[in-house]
Amino acid sequence: MHIRIGTRQSALALWQANHIAQELRKTGHEVELVKITTTGDTTTTPLGQGGGVGLFTKEIQNALRDGRCDIAVHSLKDLPTQTVEGLTLCAVPTREDPRDCLVSDRYRSLEDLPLGAPVGTGSPRRKAQLMHLRPDLEIRDIRGNVDTRLSKLSKGDFVAIVLACAGLSRLGLAEPMSTPLGLDAMLPAVGQGALGLETRSEDTQTQEALAPLNNPLDHTCVRAEREVLRLLKAGCLAPVASHATVVGDMLVLRAKVFSADGAIAVAATVRHPIQIDQRTPSDPTPEALARYATEKLVSQGADRLIAR
Repeated sequence: MHIRIGTRQSALALWQANHIAQELRKTGHEVELVKITTTGDTTTTPLGQGGGVGLFTKEIQNALRDGRCDIAVHSLKDLPTQTVEGLTLCAVPTREDPRDCLVSDRYRSLEDLPLGAPVGTGSPRRKAQLMHLRPDLEIRDIRGNVDTRLSKLSKGDFVAIVLACAGLSRLGLAEPMSTPLGLDAMLPAVGQGALGLETRSEDTQTQEALAPLNNPLDHTCVRAEREVLRLLKAGCLAPVASHATVVGDMLVLRAKVFSADGAIAVAATVRHPIQIDQRTPSDPTPEALARYATEKLVSQGADRLIAR
């Protein structure tokens, strides 16, 4: 079977697409990459001001819908939770480290950073959590791919920057300068560290080809995380964090919502028994657990924080 993979053209996106291509070739498929430029690749405005939803995904989804490619490979944290007619998220491969990390040539923890230190991040979620933990820090917006951000750090524009551990690992850039941040300090974005493989809903042949790549445990976890974001109507760029994991036979879901300045935070941790099999799970538990977590967040004012 000949399969065309739609992908952004950044180094990280190409690594991800080539990784999926390699896995598909192992099972006998012919694969080519279709390189696509997205709005998020061309805008220079801060992410929170750049139109928000679908910055890095809309053009790839359009190419999928009109038949220019057969699979869209997304960084799942960039994929909006709103369903797109005619498309389905059919597989989530094994997830990388979901944590964020502090990257600095001088400091190894947030606590070590000096008063007023300039820290770079392009994420409203990271900014809110940094300001919640260290309101004295000067949080500055930073854009560009991973290499660009690292070069700005090396030039001294920032004392530290915050990046996803998964991106550094995939590019072979994890180094002594990077320190993973614990989940208590910095809860990840929804779907962070995971890839999402999207196809046309009626393309059962491609879905069958992708089935061996799906990790049912990680697929279950990201379903719960994404449902929190969907129910809150928050969007990928809102200061909302969520992370799910399976511990024994329990699905454990943590979620937090922050005010933009980090001054206010509400949180919920919920859990429920779950069964994981080798198929894409049909158990409704992830979505039900997400509804419970969302109700707890809203009861604490999460909807008002997002409305601001």
